[in-house]
Amino acid sequence: MTLKKIFIVDDDVYIGDMLEEILTKEGYSVSRAYSGTEAALLLSVNKPDLVLLDLMLPGLSGEKVLEKIKDIPVIVVSAKIDVNDKVNLLLGGAADYITKPFDTKELLARITVQLRDKKSERTIAPTVEYDDIVLDTTARRVTVNNREVHLTRTEYAILKILMQRSAQVVTKSELMDGICEDTPDCTDNSLKIHIANLRKKLKSITDKDYIDSVWGIGFKLKAD
Repeated sequence: MTLKKIFIVDDDVYIGDMLEEILTKEGYSVSRAYSGTEAALLLSVNKPDLVLLDLMLPGLSGEKVLEKIKDIPVIVVSAKIDVNDKVNLLLGGAADYITKPFDTKELLARITVQLRDKKSERTIAPTVEYDDIVLDTTARRVTVNNREVHLTRTEYAILKILMQRSAQVVTKSELMDGICEDTPDCTDNSLKIHIANLRKKLKSITDKDYIDSVWGIGFKLKAD
């Protein structure tokens, strides 16, 4: 089996060495760059499976490096904790964001999520139905009681996961991981707002409330 290749871009030698040791033990192939300029050069000739990207780099900044990365999941690993920084980076193409100092188990879990083999995941049915909601995954179209409901990209991603797992409670973290596959707007702070807007749009058709909040855990579709 070919090893998954992870590219570490960080000028902090201690953190880079620690990450390389952990990832190598986990069975990944690791390469490194110590500046944004070096990273951009290496990415122009090699395509890793995932990039761990610091922001505060000599040469090109991490934000500029991110702009040059296409079709490769990028997890930003940074000491910046401002919510606006996270939102802007996720909207700018980052797949995920973890703040330094970080728990290595959490980072490894986030890497696993981003490196999932989509081909091995279960096939999504062309249409998913729950009660009087019909979700067309091909046309990305949602109808309630045969009336189309116009959802944002993030609202659609949330509803798709809830409908695919209609018999289960979906935890907030699972929901965040899932919607990040379909939309960059997958921050914890915005999730409640998207859920509220989705509820309102669905309820406007039939006056039913389709989504239950499970306190402290996550969300599920209401039982018939």
